[in-house]
Amino acid sequence: MTTIVDTLSPAATRKSATSTLERSLPVIGRVLIAAIFLLSGASKIADPAGSIAYITSVGLPLPALALVGAIVVEIVGGLLLISGYRVRTVAAVLAAFSLATAVFFHSALGDQNQFIHFFKNVAMAGGLLQIVAFGKSRA
Repeated sequence: MTTIVDTLSPAATRKSATSTLERSLPVIGRVLIAAIFLLSGASKIADPAGSIAYITSVGLPLPALALVGAIVVEIVGGLLLISGYRVRTVAAVLAAFSLATAVFFHSALGDQNQFIHFFKNVAMAGGLLQIVAFGKSRA
């Protein structure tokens, strides 16, 4: 039987705080990862002509369709990732999107800025694959 003294003990308080933190960290992590997709999608919506020109500059076919696809993946994927809905599937799609973006848009590794963007996308894919592996939480 648990008494009031047991629930107020330092050990019980630490366990409760740890438990709360462990439940909170997965959603915080998903929000932080989703933020870059939401911001990128919003920037494409704000400047579709510039986005189409950038897509065209790397030689991808059907740039207008690619723009719509990118916006959908980034905005819808970001929101679904935050919401926790089908996070493994959403994270897999976003990981693939991140790797494709790295290859098609940031492969000029001799340019330091592109080098950083390439490996940022690779790192994001790695974090997203953690979500694929573990789901929305381990608790």
